[in-house]
Amino acid sequence: MAFDKLGRFFGISDDDDTVDDESYVEDRQEDTEEEQIPLNNFNRDNVVSIKSGMSSTKSQIVLYEPRVYSDAKDVAQNLLQNKAVVINFGRMEDSSARRIVDFITGTVYALNGEIQRIGDKIFLATPPKFVTDGKISELIDKKDNIG
Repeated sequence: MAFDKLGRFFGISDDDDTVDDESYVEDRQEDTEEEQIPLNNFNRDNVVSIKSGMSSTKSQIVLYEPRVYSDAKDVAQNLLQNKAVVINFGRMEDSSARRIVDFITGTVYALNGEIQRIGDKIFLATPPKFVTDGKISELIDKKDNIG
């Protein structure tokens, strides 16, 4: 008797021919009933909010009008924090503005970002994950040609 139990445990018993077909059929029916989901019964547990895949932090664009060279450090800090920066040099001398542009260009280069001129004495500096499309100078040229 002990050998029979041991043989059944390892699957080498002579009783393999007498499988309980009824319990197998019942187990199989229970499995198929669980797998069938009516089409008109919508499972609300599978609904996922669109906002859940989005980053919880918002992108920011910072506006600067530097007046002295030391303001370049603030611009660089914002770029390091993944914020885009629009810089208006309208209130600065050209020589100081060039120095700041050079400093910011180096910062943008180190971050693998981008800097571009978007107007007269106005620049846009962006960290690597920001994408800009088009150029304002192209739009102004087209407007001049139309009018």
